[in-house]
Amino acid sequence: MIRSNYKNKILNSIVISGWPAVGKTTIATELAKEFGYKHYNGGDVLKMLAGEKGYVVSGNDWWDTEEAKNFMEERESNSYFDIEVDRKLVEIVRMGKVVVTSYTLPWLVPESIKIWLKGSRSNRIKRMAKRDSLNLKQARDVIQQRDDNNVRIYNNLYGYEFGKDLSVFDFVLDTDLLNLDSLLLISKIIVKYLRI
Repeated sequence: MIRSNYKNKILNSIVISGWPAVGKTTIATELAKEFGYKHYNGGDVLKMLAGEKGYVVSGNDWWDTEEAKNFMEERESNSYFDIEVDRKLVEIVRMGKVVVTSYTLPWLVPESIKIWLKGSRSNRIKRMAKRDSLNLKQARDVIQQRDDNNVRIYNNLYGYEFGKDLSVFDFVLDTDLLNLDSLLLISKIIVKYLRI
């Protein structure tokens, strides 16, 4: 299903958010291609900061490594990393003509088209297992840990309940009810008619 909270905005940056493994990067990549926008990922910026701090950050599945777990422990005790990622991403969104996947930006930049991708935990577990070549138990454990971390970190940092308060979003698309082609078509229509 689609739920819209659009309030007569004309914008030229897009922020995609949602729980881990819901399809944010897939949708964002396709939107960037369709409209000639640049695509940025909040996780990539955070990973870059980890590298600057001296962590070894190689491979697409880096977030599931021991090195990443060590970084996440440091991140939880030092809000610098999240604040710096968000500062950089806010600047990027305000430049325009970008698609950004981020857990926090929808609350920080009203001047963007904000889409929340909704998906059940069971479907996200299946998606992660297939995407990252994990068994279902491994994927379930990773999803649980990431979900818990997101809720705790962003509540402590900004005071909002990640995944519960969707009032800042212009559109909510349900990835359990809509297949990928439908999600892409609807997302493209949204952007086509709302961007400058």
